[in-house]
Amino acid sequence: MTLLNAVLLMTPPSGQSGGGSSFMTPLFIGGIFLIMWLFMIRPQAKKAKEQKKYIDNLQKGDKVVTNAGIHGTIYKVNDDTTIQLETSPGSYLKMEKSAISLDLTQAINKAAAAPAEKK
Repeated sequence: MTLLNAVLLMTPPSGQSGGGSSFMTPLFIGGIFLIMWLFMIRPQAKKAKEQKKYIDNLQKGDKVVTNAGIHGTIYKVNDDTTIQLETSPGSYLKMEKSAISLDLTQAINKAAAAPAEKK
């Protein structure tokens, strides 16, 4: 909101000649919205799309990390929106698929793969 106020304060008071400012102000505001879309909204929508695709493709045996930081292996993918997560041998948690973090899971799997590649 402060950005919009700053833009509005840059316009000259009515009655004064501002050159082409009556044309430039809407163009400037439109440019700001375009930049916000490019740098904030578009990447966030892309990331949400990747997260949904990842959740839809979860399979038994995948090593995952939840948003709460719980590490485990998927034991069973249920027909509803839940999974059974094996946190330690014989210990299972029923969780929502949406609780699985794509970013944390990729970071852990990448770290686990790095020592394997060095051998």
